Amino acid sequence: YSHLHSLQEGSLCAQHCLNNLLQGEYFTPVDLSSIAHQLDEEERMRMAEGGMASEEYRTFLQQPSGNMDDSGFFSIQVISNALRVWGLELILFNSPEYQRLMINPINEKAFICNYKEHWFTIRKLGQQWFNLNSLLTGPELISDTYLALFLAQLQQEGYSIFVIRGNLPECEAEQILGIMRVHQQQRPRLIGEDEAQTSMGYVSTARRRPDPTEPLTPVFTASRTSASQVQTDAGFVVEDEDEELKRALALSRQDMDVEDEEADVRRAIQLSMQGVKSSSADEGQKVQSETLTAEELRKRRQAYFDR
Repeated sequence: YSHLHSLQEGSLCAQHCLNNLLQGEYFTPVDLSSIAHQLDEEERMRMAEGGMASEEYRTFLQQPSGNMDDSGFFSIQVISNALRVWGLELILFNSPEYQRLMINPINEKAFICNYKEHWFTIRKLGQQWFNLNSLLTGPELISDTYLALFLAQLQQEGYSIFVIRGNLPECEAEQILGIMRVHQQQRPRLIGEDEAQTSMGYVSTARRRPDPTEPLTPVFTASRTSASQVQTDAGFVVEDEDEELKRALALSRQDMDVEDEEADVRRAIQLSMQGVKSSSADEGQKVQSETLTAEELRKRRQAYFDR
């Protein structure tokens, strides 16, 4: 199965945010740097229209880029232009125009969130929502009822939230989660967080510097936890389809057994009725041997209905 969640490397959170949103390695730091340089050049040309000898133009040239820096940070303009390649649009979630639409967040497809230099994605895959923050050790499942509260909490913490509009590219995770649901037994930790966690799997809201050597976390690499479930590396549990098939076959066999028993009851009733009409002593004796008594018949019917 494909990776649903890529971990933070250095400070390239904008790159991970985009790739987690699109569910693939679609953008490299070089790609985003090219977009940033293009935006810088467009801004320089606009400033030059006022005169290349002007004080404003000389001051502009001395300032660092507002679209990227050496740490790997990229601006909202870079992200917006990168998504435009895929026909995707960003809408500010807490803008008055969007809030007037009164759209339930669960009816959206995805959000990207920004606070200072950190970016991360919240995306719906199948019928479930996931926090794909690259500072976490893996995806975090978000219930429909908690999504609105989570977004409100992020706003309280100072995050800018953007709604993604448009058709996201097809991905394997969407296909898999479209036919099955998962639940999470253990919530992911912040990268670099102390291994000592409570049994509730509490995740601190603090943002710490990640470990760039941490490997990618494949969500659907599974190990068996019980006869009917498999557990993924990210703490998700999905139903084992082989076991589901076995249970279905067992139920089918049980239904066949019940049907056979019902047929036996009907045959016994038929034989008992035939027994009183038989004129042959030998045939009557054969029928009598196969005929159940009224009490035995009642018990078998009761056992059938109990089952």
